[in-house]
Amino acid sequence: MTRIYTRAGDSGETSLIGGVRVLKNNLRVETYGNLDELNSVIGAALTKIKDQEIRTILEQIQNELFNIGAKIANPKDKLAIKPEKINSIEKIIDKFDRRLLPLKTFILPGGGEAGSLLHITRTSCRRCERSLIAFLKKEGIKTNLPAYLNRLADLLFVLARYSNFLEKKKEKSWVKDADL
Repeated sequence: MTRIYTRAGDSGETSLIGGVRVLKNNLRVETYGNLDELNSVIGAALTKIKDQEIRTILEQIQNELFNIGAKIANPKDKLAIKPEKINSIEKIIDKFDRRLLPLKTFILPGGGEAGSLLHITRTSCRRCERSLIAFLKKEGIKTNLPAYLNRLADLLFVLARYSNFLEKKKEKSWVKDADL
């Protein structure tokens, strides 16, 4: 019987693809760990999303995130994504955004179960974006991966709004408090 635990990480180190050992708080590990968390949060959101079109999009993104994480976990891999993937996300954003009323103010995260979970997913995506940028800057790597995550966060925002629209959940506007 193969065990899930290896005890190899008990000292606070882990292996990257290729066998290089690094501390578990290494920026590379932090970055692909945040992507793993985002992937899991998407999985949680999927438990409440009934719309098959949204489900298909998010399941595709889960696979893309897994592939990006694998690239980051491999120090020898080229950290890039095909520009078509970014363009595809932009087209999906435009498609869903056309179905919604235009925003006139900032809105508060929330709504129905699916919409609320997609807002949480969006904030998880922004954390991934921040850790990716810190990692890339430290390593001096130039890539289009930040554009992918930036677009993905925008998509998750639009899908949260659209899910709330489908669930007939009214968006709540942010009320600016000048006296705060």
